[in-house]
Amino acid sequence: MTLRLSPKALRENFTQTPRTLKLSWESAPRLCVVLGFLTLLGAVLPLGVAFVGKLIVDAVVAASTTQTLRYVLLELGLIVLQALVIRGLGLTRQLLGARLSVDINLRILRKAQELELRHFEDPVFYDQLTRARREASSRPLSVVSDTFQLIQNTLTLLGYLALLLAYNPWVAGGLLLASLPAAISEMYFSSAAFRLRNWRSPEARLLNYIEYVLSTDTHAKEVKAFGLGDRLLGRYRKMAEEIFEEDRALSIKRAGWAYGLSLVGTIAFYGCYVAMALAAATKRMTLGSLTLYVTAFRQGQQAFQSVLQAIGGMYENNLYMTNLFSYFDIPVEVVAAQETKALENALHGERGIRFEGLGFCYPGQEAWALRGINLFVPHGQSLALVGHNGAGKTTLIKLLTRLYDPSEGRILLDGLDLKDWDMERLRSRMAVVFQDFNRYHFSFEDNVGFGSTDAKPSEEKMMRAVERGGASEVLASLTQGLKTPLGRWFDKGTELSGGQWQKVALARGFIREEADILVLDEPTSALDAEAEFAVFERFRQLTEGRTSFLISHRFPTIRMADKIVVIEGGSIVETGSHAELLASGGRYAQLFQLQARGYV
Repeated sequence: MTLRLSPKALRENFTQTPRTLKLSWESAPRLCVVLGFLTLLGAVLPLGVAFVGKLIVDAVVAASTTQTLRYVLLELGLIVLQALVIRGLGLTRQLLGARLSVDINLRILRKAQELELRHFEDPVFYDQLTRARREASSRPLSVVSDTFQLIQNTLTLLGYLALLLAYNPWVAGGLLLASLPAAISEMYFSSAAFRLRNWRSPEARLLNYIEYVLSTDTHAKEVKAFGLGDRLLGRYRKMAEEIFEEDRALSIKRAGWAYGLSLVGTIAFYGCYVAMALAAATKRMTLGSLTLYVTAFRQGQQAFQSVLQAIGGMYENNLYMTNLFSYFDIPVEVVAAQETKALENALHGERGIRFEGLGFCYPGQEAWALRGINLFVPHGQSLALVGHNGAGKTTLIKLLTRLYDPSEGRILLDGLDLKDWDMERLRSRMAVVFQDFNRYHFSFEDNVGFGSTDAKPSEEKMMRAVERGGASEVLASLTQGLKTPLGRWFDKGTELSGGQWQKVALARGFIREEADILVLDEPTSALDAEAEFAVFERFRQLTEGRTSFLISHRFPTIRMADKIVVIEGGSIVETGSHAELLASGGRYAQLFQLQARGYV
């Protein structure tokens, strides 16, 4: 493991502090002001307590009861105030940490919404996201706390150094030098711990995934049916033990060096203590001055160690903050919308969807998922996509809905490139039901309403979508109606069958009544024949006057489309109506005949 502790590396690793402080100020400016005020007060009070301690001892030696009582009461007041400051600092840090945790997690999630689908299909991105989320709740507060701790202890240290310089400059120098080795050691091992955790991000994600597989209802049936529990637990145990052994070795080494080097500071303190004690014993120093200087040296040494610890903490936390800020800095393409031009084209140009020389290759892959796609779908036409799994049908839908942008070529909607459309406006024109639809463990109302462009669709609109999706019977069976929680993840939730979930997903797609482009990707794979027929009868009615795309392996469904496109190996091999493609005797006819034999 190669670690860098050069001056340049140190400077680079502290660059995140200003950004972190800015985050804190934006999140809670008042708390930052309070923290700053209490920090300054906390820096001055120890010096006052130390000086009053000297006055008490000198008053006792002088046998002055009045002065002794006065100084003791003064010290009591300073101690009470110091305790209040300490409590105030703790409370302020706690409140600031809670506020920062909420705001930064919101920023992480908001950033996730700005990213493209390609990011979420990239394991490198997931490692980055894991590291960012792992540190979000604690590291920003640690940077802020260490920064203010550094300021507080530096001011306190300067006060003690001023006292010690008056006694002996060599003592002041010894105070500083004795604490340096332990601080350098801490920064070294902080850097080692950071690199170790960063390197292990893929393994950490794999452990989290195994936990998810073994502890959720999504996988419970198959895990038990195939007896996967012990096998997966074995993998988990092996990886967890390897991680534990790495952490244990580093922790033991870190603790050993920290203890050994801390003895240097302890020995330096007692060396100075002996010199001061002998000076007091030979009357070259008053007892009060001895008390003051010993306190100044001890507390100064602790203050300097605290300064170095704060620097070490800032160094370590800055390393981790690079993970968070590198996630925030992931570039997001911003394209200026030209909706006015699109509307003009809709009035004076072609209306429909045109694929021109369309090609797409998934990031990190060499093979093209789609290439050479040239197709025009007039407004109001229903189009069915046919082909084996992996032919490129769903990829075409992802490009149409701008979950991905083409690697080459373009898609035009009403004569304008999709990239030039306002994303919100574009998405509002499309209603999509994906094959791998989501099962939201929220209420039935949420599961359907999430498909609407309205934040809270009316109940009338909701019920129309439920009826169109064939989910009326599902809703009627729920004890709390629209408010019934679905799934088993939360209390009082009701689990649905695969077919029932699919009907809910269809209702979610059909609630977007203003959409003039409907996309159904294998929308009835979990439905029985009767339910499927009913869905497509409704679908036929809903698509009147709208453009629709349908992906299905069931030919009775496909033949309803005005036009059928057969895709093989990422390219279009046939187009035409059901009758035309059967008559041509090509690939579509072969697939149709193969399926028809299954019913004989």
